[in-house]
Amino acid sequence: METPTKFIEIIKDQTNRTLWSLNNVIDAIPDSYWERLYCDMPVWKHVYHTLHSLDMWYINPLVYIEPPFHTEGLNDLDAETKGCLSRELLKNYYQDIQKKILAYLDGLDDEKLLEKPEKCPYTKFHLIMAQHRHLDMHIGMLMGYVIAGEDLWPRILGLQSEFPEGAYSLYF
Repeated sequence: METPTKFIEIIKDQTNRTLWSLNNVIDAIPDSYWERLYCDMPVWKHVYHTLHSLDMWYINPLVYIEPPFHTEGLNDLDAETKGCLSRELLKNYYQDIQKKILAYLDGLDDEKLLEKPEKCPYTKFHLIMAQHRHLDMHIGMLMGYVIAGEDLWPRILGLQSEFPEGAYSLYF
């Protein structure tokens, strides 16, 4: 693999690695944990919070349309929510977000990274970096739930890791 030299190429590489890792960690959560409470919130809500923040903040939080299944407080880890979002629904939401983000990145170059999106006080680069920080924290939390409960370490991609092809273990 040739090492990227432009900021946008580096961002694309790291975003692809982070999105792959997030998807794998979601897959690695045992079904029996989906409604298990951590910090008074079910695991599925931790997953939704992570996805919703990624969807809202990666591109432009001030020009954003909520997903059709969103309800008030659903993304808030301090607000109690009734019901449960299925893994299938959240996996579909993940795929929609991934497509949207990758298409967005394809339209950027190093100069455009320093532009501010419509109505937004932050640059595109600032928003992207903030979401990588947020994603890393929540991926780590989700991994911790699985590691602590199952003694299994969900697979993530490092800087030099190859993207798995075909069948692979969800865990290291």
